Amino acid sequence: MFKQSLSRLPRSTLSQTNLCSRRSLQTKQNSLPAAYYRGGTSRAVFFNENDLPKDRKDWASIFRNVIGSPDPYGRQLDGMGGGLSSLSKVCIVGPSTHKDADVDYTFVSLGIKNTDVDYSSNCGNMSSAVGPFAFDTKLFSADGTDSASVRIHNTNTGKIIHASFPVIDGEAASSGDFAIDGVAGTAARVQLDFINPAGSVTGKLLPTGEVTDTFDGVKATCIDVGNPCVFVRASDLGVEGNLTPDEITAHPDLLSRLNSIRRQAGVKMGIADELEKVPGSVPKICVVAAPSSDARNVEQKQTPDNVDLLARALSVGQPHKAVPITVALALAAAARVSGSTVSGVVSKDQVDSAGITIGHASGNLMVGANFEADGALTSATVFRTARRLFEGRIFWKNDE
Repeated sequence: MFKQSLSRLPRSTLSQTNLCSRRSLQTKQNSLPAAYYRGGTSRAVFFNENDLPKDRKDWASIFRNVIGSPDPYGRQLDGMGGGLSSLSKVCIVGPSTHKDADVDYTFVSLGIKNTDVDYSSNCGNMSSAVGPFAFDTKLFSADGTDSASVRIHNTNTGKIIHASFPVIDGEAASSGDFAIDGVAGTAARVQLDFINPAGSVTGKLLPTGEVTDTFDGVKATCIDVGNPCVFVRASDLGVEGNLTPDEITAHPDLLSRLNSIRRQAGVKMGIADELEKVPGSVPKICVVAAPSSDARNVEQKQTPDNVDLLARALSVGQPHKAVPITVALALAAAARVSGSTVSGVVSKDQVDSAGITIGHASGNLMVGANFEADGALTSATVFRTARRLFEGRIFWKNDE
């Protein structure tokens, strides 16, 4: 009946009716001050906490719309995300609530095809941009010097991170001669010291109380340093340790097997009480292997002469293009735990006595770790680069 009545209306009347309907749905875009930074091998939208709504329940909608999630096409074209977990991120920096820190930093991981807004973990790569952002936005001041050291309180884990970097003419330096694998060119070096990183979420180095557990018939080491992580050996999965991200994705069942192991480990680590409730971001899972001198490892410079072990990590269900920094921290600690799946594949003679050298999907990374006499991890150090890409106002439209 309704369609028939509309069909009898003049075309001009129909056009006016549709136009009025469209106008009733049109609203002005929202905007906030924001910046966009690369940190290590990731990128994120940065907000000053003082610019966001006081009620944190209002943050999720803003973040989803800013990043462009959920996107059924998986590309986040209508936002600042890039269709990869390493690009679907938000960082919030504000005044410190911790006596040992200069600023607070909250990390948010956004689902790409779903509505997940995940506060359950930290991002080590984006941590390298927090100090420069705090300095550039005057949340932290180091007047009269050519370098800055910012003490960062990560609210996701409650841990403290010290970020040290050069400054020039009142802003964090971007140019330099330091290179990291996975990022083209060189930049200013950012030193990150993670203070007492063990027990970031679970409060324990070994959350299950065991050095190894078995899930789906595969031996795994569950460890919590930087973020809760699960390490399994490539040989136990029947795969090579130097697979590329594309090869991992194309494998008929590897991703599903790893996700099953990860969820079971998450429950046993106490992160969730049901498999379905285990967050997408933690625990992280990583496949490890001993380096070899086969042709591919020679080409990738990941032979026993170059690296101490091979690692292929996942991030929110996707093969990581490099390695999450928090996974690298956990690897450095697990290598020292006798009987762990990592200690079983790591070279006995370290390539560099300053730390453990990890061969990942885009190159190599060294992590320096300091231990007490009883084996407790007191700090871990990595070097990254970071750069401000833009700052101004970011716009989003309400469609929720």
